Amino acid sequence: QVQVVESGGGLVQPGGSLRLSCAASVSVFRRYDAGWYRQGPGKQRELVASITAAGTINYADSVKGRFTISRDTVFSQLTVDLQMNSLKPEDTAVYYCNVRDTSLRSDSWGQGTQVTVSS
Repeated sequence: QVQVVESGGGLVQPGGSLRLSCAASVSVFRRYDAGWYRQGPGKQRELVASITAAGTINYADSVKGRFTISRDTVFSQLTVDLQMNSLKPEDTAVYYCNVRDTSLRSDSWGQGTQVTVSS
């Protein structure tokens, strides 16, 4: 089981920026896709951005041009960052990091980090 830990959430004013970071302990013998999801109040969890092991990136339409996902692997530590700019109140949600083992097709989730955009 992959352990996933998110950090970097908080309160920010509209138009501000935040950077979320996800750290996962992974096997050096496997390949992993990763992504950030969010769940707003009264809403279903939705994909925000994803990045495959090969580096293919996908964004939700609502965040294109504002959010940037990136990843780095050093030995058995996978880091997945989400740079969020020009934040809007509708970006308010709990953000979750997902790491997927591409061979086992198994998902590991972090505990979530709260992002609140409000003046």
